[in-house]
Amino acid sequence: MIVRVDRYALVVTIIAFTACVATAQQNSDAVARVNGETLTKSDLDQKEGNRLLQARYQYYQAERKALDELIDQRVLETEARHRGITVDQLLKQEIDDKVKDPTEDQLKVYYEGVSAKEQEPYEKMRDKIRDHIREIRSAKLRQAFLIGLRSKANIEIELAPPLADVDTGNAAAIEGGRDAPVQLVEFADYQCPYCQKANSDLVKLLEEYKGKVSIIYKDFPLPMHPQAEKAAEAARCAGAQGKFWEYHNLLFKDKKLETSDLKQNAKALNLDSAKFDTCLDSGQEAAPVKKDQDEGMKLGLSGTPSFFVNGHFFSGAMDYTALRQMVEQQLHLTASLPFASAPSAAASSRR
Repeated sequence: MIVRVDRYALVVTIIAFTACVATAQQNSDAVARVNGETLTKSDLDQKEGNRLLQARYQYYQAERKALDELIDQRVLETEARHRGITVDQLLKQEIDDKVKDPTEDQLKVYYEGVSAKEQEPYEKMRDKIRDHIREIRSAKLRQAFLIGLRSKANIEIELAPPLADVDTGNAAAIEGGRDAPVQLVEFADYQCPYCQKANSDLVKLLEEYKGKVSIIYKDFPLPMHPQAEKAAEAARCAGAQGKFWEYHNLLFKDKKLETSDLKQNAKALNLDSAKFDTCLDSGQEAAPVKKDQDEGMKLGLSGTPSFFVNGHFFSGAMDYTALRQMVEQQLHLTASLPFASAPSAAASSRR
């Protein structure tokens, strides 16, 4: 009888413990409790996630920098093992021993170029200048060596930037088709010099990854650019006549954004000038531009260009290499998923 009671008690204890574990797992992402009601990380993300986007992106950048340093160390270790030497010996062979001292003339030219109110005599500054130039040359050699090692290694970056929900329904236009496995949403400003530079890279990206990448454009005219908002309206007016991308690319190429220039661009593309002028002068497309702008503000965007690649946030003056890496990462991820298919306009923002 005693045995039966002990077994029963044991069963009850196990059930109670299991229930506690299940409850703990359900609330494992709890961040606060208000009057006994649990607030979870999911609640926080749903309500305040967009406000936290920039902070999360900064954390991602710090993580990515640390990861790159870890990768660099790993490829150095691999190369050192391949040669049968230590990493320090490898760095000495490939960097330290190859750094050339600057000539006396180069030292003097550098000294003369230094602007300081109370500059010390050249004789006192000479060794400091030499060491500084050696450091610069050493850093360049190290970077070139690491690039070479990385190019030979099979490196797949899985660390991804933060996610955000992006509504693509109001987008000015999409290029590349909605069935592409990688959808790149760009928030940009026609008067932004970084956006102007990025546009040629995006055109190149579409060509290289034809059928694999689509670009969805959204307007985010910045307050300090007085011509950007009207230019955004003009591109949409051109889009109403089926030539958004031609007009869009022309704006970024010639960078002429006066109202007279906007209308001249319409003529250059053989649009119906009267219809275009009426659209532009009436402010017909002002509301859709404002809607994009408001969404960008809600997302916490602070500058242009800002990108969302399958919902993953990137920001700043991205060069072609960085854009290409973004696309390659998502293509690799998509290919590794079972029954992978192209992201829908809404689903792409939730990956």
